[in-house]
Amino acid sequence: MGTQGSPLPLEAKKCIVAVKNYFDRCKKEVKEEKFSSVQRTANALDVDVATVKRVMAMYNRNPDLLDEGTSERGRPPHAISYSIQTIVRSYIRKANQEGRHITLEILREHLENFAPEQSIYSRTLARTLDRWGFTFGKGTRSQHLKEKDYVIAARQRYLREKRANRKGDSTKRPEVYLDESYVNKNHSNDFTWYSGEDGPWIQKPTGKGERLIIINAITEEGWVPGAKLTFKSTKRTGDYHGQMNLELFSKWFKNQLLPNIPQKSLIIMDNASYHNCLASYSAPTSSCKKEKISWWLKQNKIPVRDDCLKAELIEMLERFAPTPTYIIDEIAKSQGHEVLRTPPYHPELQPIETCWGIVKNEVARNCDFTMANLVIQLNEAFEKVNCETCAGLIKKIRKIEDRFWKEDLEREKAE
Repeated sequence: MGTQGSPLPLEAKKCIVAVKNYFDRCKKEVKEEKFSSVQRTANALDVDVATVKRVMAMYNRNPDLLDEGTSERGRPPHAISYSIQTIVRSYIRKANQEGRHITLEILREHLENFAPEQSIYSRTLARTLDRWGFTFGKGTRSQHLKEKDYVIAARQRYLREKRANRKGDSTKRPEVYLDESYVNKNHSNDFTWYSGEDGPWIQKPTGKGERLIIINAITEEGWVPGAKLTFKSTKRTGDYHGQMNLELFSKWFKNQLLPNIPQKSLIIMDNASYHNCLASYSAPTSSCKKEKISWWLKQNKIPVRDDCLKAELIEMLERFAPTPTYIIDEIAKSQGHEVLRTPPYHPELQPIETCWGIVKNEVARNCDFTMANLVIQLNEAFEKVNCETCAGLIKKIRKIEDRFWKEDLEREKAE
């Protein structure tokens, strides 16, 4: 019913109480009772007698404890779901715009209304906000949370390119949105109808199970024909990024995406590392090794002292280096396409993210915890996303872009 050394799930505790109470009620009907109800419960559920006694003692002290969930042992969780990133950004931007004071505690209380199932700790939230591009600094009148300058600048450059591609309700270059995701074999809905007397008896496997990694792309016409790629992950931990690399992605990009999209498309993707691999002749970036940065500066006749620190080399690089050239961009350019990357930490600007949600929800509804069924259900789930779905999502994204553009300009005027 649980893994040794890990907390007993809430459903398992409820099951122990229900079975123990059942055997207690049946005592009078059993003429020759060889085992106690505690021992019979332990035998029936394959748990230790000590576990049954501990759960029943807790239940007898306070039956309401079974409705409060299971407390995790050790350190609290140190991750906040990316699904609430859009909520965070929207709330902070609105508070900044209205001149309201905002702190970690205020934000944490706000998030608990949207995600009551998550335990959000202030220190974890602070680290997450920093990773998502927010800073705690001095405002016009007081200290407040705000977006970092490099995030705002990246968003403005992105929005400028997107707006330049528009022509009324149409676009100059057809827009293609691509992304990668994954789905686990045991991906299923956690909630189900059940008898209040019996409790939930659905036996779900422990863990997330094997997973399939998915790559696909959409346009206003729906999924790009022939672009879907699924393959089984060799790792059960982390996300799809650990299974992706430049070789795999570029092969899919050249063979399955480019031949199937309209001519002169604007291909929109995020900033995954394998999307941003530098061409051999490209100027280095600040993430490159010190030796490569130093070599490039010297090759371009920029004086560099032998005792310069990497921080100094990066400072010179930012002054003299041109925009980096990426391998994927060159592949796209060779066939008449252009690549545009979304600003960091902005999943709300990628309509295909919602498509993944639709697909995964459909998979979860029909899960039977087998890999064979997952493959079947995944293929059928893709049919739930059609041209009307994609056109509507892209139209919605453009409204979000317009709102970002307008709010950023208004905020700058107010400062």
